[in-house]
Amino acid sequence: MQNVQMKIEDRELKDKLLQKYGSHITTLKQEFSKKKKKAKLPKEARQALVEWWNLHVNWPYPTESDKMSLAELTGLDQKQINNWFINQRKRHWKPSENMQFAIMNNYSGQFFNDE
Repeated sequence: MQNVQMKIEDRELKDKLLQKYGSHITTLKQEFSKKKKKAKLPKEARQALVEWWNLHVNWPYPTESDKMSLAELTGLDQKQINNWFINQRKRHWKPSENMQFAIMNNYSGQFFNDE
């Protein structure tokens, strides 16, 4: 008997809450169900970044002045340029073995020269 009474009270509470907040819940459901639109950079901006990339593919790390020039050329901000290069390196750049060894030797040389 008590169990039935609790179910009735629960149902009444649920109905009151839905009546009061139902429109908000519906709006939130719609917002969460929307697919995030993948932002794409303008074609001309991508082309300029790819051109720089192709000229510097051996070491694709633009200097701060390179980034400022690219920002001016493309109309993008520095964060967009930084993110593009980070993603591009992750997706498309494999340093050569020689470069990896040179980097490792340079780092180890720094540590062992102080002795």
